[in-house]
This record gives sequence, C-alpha cells and structure tokens, in this order.
Amino acid sequence: MAGNQGMAHVFLATGDLAPDRANYDESFAATAHVLRAADLTFGQLETSFAERGSRLPQARHAVLARPEGAAALGRAGFDIISMAGNHCMDWGQEAFFETKANLEAANMAVVGAGANIMAARTPVIRTLGDGTRVAMLAYSTILPHSYWADERRPGCAPMRAHTVYEQIEHDQPGTPTRIHTYPHREDLAVMEADIRAAKAQADVVIVSHHWGIHFVRAVIADYQRDVARAAISAGADAILGGHAHILKGCELIDGKPVFYSLCNFATDLAMDEDHAKSKSWNEIRVLAEKWEPDFEGLYNFPAAARLSMIARLEIGGGKLLRAGFLPLYIGRDAVPHIVEPGSAEHAAVVDYMTAITGEAGLNAVYRTGADMVELGTA
Repeated sequence: MAGNQGMAHVFLATGDLAPDRANYDESFAATAHVLRAADLTFGQLETSFAERGSRLPQARHAVLARPEGAAALGRAGFDIISMAGNHCMDWGQEAFFETKANLEAANMAVVGAGANIMAARTPVIRTLGDGTRVAMLAYSTILPHSYWADERRPGCAPMRAHTVYEQIEHDQPGTPTRIHTYPHREDLAVMEADIRAAKAQADVVIVSHHWGIHFVRAVIADYQRDVARAAISAGADAILGGHAHILKGCELIDGKPVFYSLCNFATDLAMDEDHAKSKSWNEIRVLAEKWEPDFEGLYNFPAAARLSMIARLEIGGGKLLRAGFLPLYIGRDAVPHIVEPGSAEHAAVVDYMTAITGEAGLNAVYRTGADMVELGTA
C-alpha cells in the first residue's frame, strides 16, 4: 500500500478537548501553528457543540458548548476527532448528531461514534504523501448507561470492563478491598476484529481509548493492560489514551507505543462556590493530590494536570518510525503551551513521566531530542 521510504510524516494527538469560553480560538493561540503543520492531527472531544439538546439524567458534568467551537477546532489544525467518550450523549441524540455534523462541516472526520454500532466501529483512513495509509479507531470504557451505540441506537464504540472487589481480611467487614478489572469479553473480541480489518486496509493502525482511573496518580487499571496487549497483538501500531485528566505513564509492547493518558489539552473548567461545596466534587477530589478550587481561574483540575503533552508519531514507508511527545504546560487560563528543552516546565513534565512510569511498573524511558521527547526502553 505504501510508497517508497521518504521523509517521515508527522501525526500529532492531543489530550481531551472541552473548550468553554467566549473566544474559542484563544484555547489554541500557543499551539495552532504546530497542530496545523502536522500531516494529521487527532483530538478527543469531551463536550457537545450544539444549539439544541436535552440533558440526560445520567450525565454528570455536562456542557452544551456553542456550535462555533467545532469550527475553532478545524482552524486550530485538527483533522480527526474522536467522540468515543463519556460525554458523547450528555445532551441526547439531537445534540449528538448536531455536534457530529458541525465537526464534519469544519472538514474534520469523526471516529468512534455514529448512528449505530457499525458506524461507530468504522475506521477513519487517510493517505499520507508517500502513499502510507493510516487507519484510526476509537473506543470508550468510561460509559454512562446507554452512551454506547447498538444496532438501532446512536452512541460510541464501547470497550467495557468489569470490576470485582476482593475483601482482603475476610473476617473483618468494612476493611479495604483489592480491586480487579477485566475487559468485557465480547467488546474485546470486536475491537480485535476491527483492528485486524483496519490493518487489512491500511499500513498503520492507531487506536484511541477513553479509559483509566481519573485523577489518581500513576495507577493503571488491570483491564487497560489487557486491552493494550490485545490491541497490539491484533495489529495496532500505537495506542492513545484519554480521560484521566492527568498524565499516566507509557510503555512499549512489542516495540509499539502505548500512551496511557495524554491528560488535557483545551479543557476549560470554571468553578463556583456551590460546585466547590457539592458532595459530588468533594467525593472526587480525594482522589487527587493538592486539588483546591480556583474561583478566579479557568482550569480547575489537580495540580498535576498542569503538566500535559502532545503525542508525536513519525510515520513513513508504511511504518511507524518513531514515537514521543511534546511537553506542555497549562496555566490558570487553561491555554496549553509547548515548553522548550532546558525550561523548568519541560523538566517537570519529563521528570513526572519518568516517576509515574516507574511507579506503574511500565517499561518506557524518555530521551529528550531536538524535535520531541522520544520513547524507548532501557
């Protein structure tokens, strides 16, 4: 399928996207030139861009953002957007279809969600300048009830998981438990079949997973490791993780990169006193280090969420050639900035990634180069 080996093409992937401000273009003021310069740029949508919608009762944090946010993503340089996540159906079917249409009208392809399960499972395939064909698939494990598509219902492509709690001290009720998670058997088989089918049509297959344990430092759930191994075995060349809202470590499985969490990218979250006092937020905040409300800022996430990244893949001659990331720093204004080697912020991202990768028992090491922090193994 691919042509001769030539200059490498650049694929970029950002963390979660949920802009919510008067001027959407502000969110990308420091990064749009880099996103637009890539051959393909991918992002994970965590909001709805629609005028109409009825909030579903199972939706937790739900924002009905203005339709023009979709065009702002297009202007920022995004080519492919995943709607496979726990916010895809927050405002019902009307807003779901309007959001998808607004993204497509701004010349972006939507992956991981559709009018039915077959549409949600259909890959987006793009051809790079040397003839290399790249296929993109997207799935979500984080799923409010009925957010996943089926034969007759719109939604996203599911990769569900089961949780089992094992009491450690069986004679002492109320004591802590071990938590075990397992992939949903049918969803795993479907994902593997999708990857094999995509690999038959394309040279390089990239899979996005909305998954993991949000806000908790370093920890990777058991099911994530199982799903990652299954995806690579089925033919995936790279895995991109979202949802956790903080960075998680990376590993290489058979030489293929797994980014367990890309953290946030353009994600606005204001906080008022009522929200700060709410039971739901205070139950979640105990998961994170140093998480306090900032009533004047627009980035109400744990302190660790200031450190983020853009995944960078080099592709050429029908293969994934190199993988790494561009470190980001996100301030109180929620605008991501690419930080340069030698800066304190760059060192903070690399040091944090090194620490949490080790804590999770993952095998990636990080080497700072001229164009990115490259993933490798010791």
